[in-house]
Amino acid sequence: MDGAVEQLRALKERVDVLNELMSRPEVLARPTEYQRYAREHAEVSRLLGKVEKYVGILKTIEGDESLLKDQSLDAELRELAQGELRQLKEQRSALEQEIRGLLLPKDVWDSKNVIMEIRAGTGGEEAALFAADLYRMYAKYAESQGWRVEALSSHPTGLGGFKEVVLSIEGEDVHSKLKYESGTHRVQRVPETEASGRIHTSAVTVAILPEAEEVEVVIDPGDIRIDVFRSTGPGGQSVNTTDSAVRVTHLPTGMVVTCQDEKSQHKNRAKAMKVLRARLLDMRRREEEERRSRERRMQIGSGDRSERIRTYNFPQSRLTDHRINFTLYRLEEILEGRLEPVIEALQEADRKVALERAGQGVQA
Repeated sequence: MDGAVEQLRALKERVDVLNELMSRPEVLARPTEYQRYAREHAEVSRLLGKVEKYVGILKTIEGDESLLKDQSLDAELRELAQGELRQLKEQRSALEQEIRGLLLPKDVWDSKNVIMEIRAGTGGEEAALFAADLYRMYAKYAESQGWRVEALSSHPTGLGGFKEVVLSIEGEDVHSKLKYESGTHRVQRVPETEASGRIHTSAVTVAILPEAEEVEVVIDPGDIRIDVFRSTGPGGQSVNTTDSAVRVTHLPTGMVVTCQDEKSQHKNRAKAMKVLRARLLDMRRREEEERRSRERRMQIGSGDRSERIRTYNFPQSRLTDHRINFTLYRLEEILEGRLEPVIEALQEADRKVALERAGQGVQA
């Protein structure tokens, strides 16, 4: 128990230090620095609460075990103490697992905002319509989390779908929850345009990119080419009378980002550069991961966009996440943005993988 008490003391001291830092005028004047301390404060406080509870349980277990050593204890009290002791030991084991999970190394990207890219894949117009369904689902989920969503770029189709839509999602711990969404999402349903009632299978890809700060990804102006043109809508018709649409090409990598949703060329350029920075940061992140190990530390959140991660089966009202063999028969609720059960199951599976690897001494 001495180790747990010592850890409790250290956590309380760190909370005091963070409270003092967050009250300093110079820190309050620097939002980025303040947010970094605030995030750590939330994490340490959560761990502190668990360790306090753990120490309390250890003290009660110690008391019960001491009581049971008393040979004069009557049978009824002995039975009560033994029953309480069994429950306390179960609680102790569960808390030890939770604390180990909280002590695992944090994903450095988890606190970041994200750029989400949703693209229609195989399936033509039906895939584009499902891309619109996913856009709506994620927007509703973001709203339930208190996050801010902004469309950076979109390519709508004539029937209300999207060939592609790119979003900025900002808020607390956005990446930690949405990182599992990268991959291929498959839909099985009868399209509205299908007269025979035959079920079609279509696919949409989702990419989750941590948003990059300008200081994290510095782009040399000589490395980009910027072209401007008139915005177009479904079918290619012009929807603007000025050259406000912007196409940014990153010459070293060949990456191309197009933004045309705003009427202002300046705003479209700013949005395009935001997406480009996120893509370059994502490319650098993947290269670093490959250098560290060919076997990713947590396969569940690997973000491989070629991987089929999920199936949405409308006739059965079924969602299946293939990575963890997780199935729910509440598809309508999920498409209304109630993604918590799915994301929580993925987070729990991720924690189990990390704890197993930590227990085996596997290095990331």
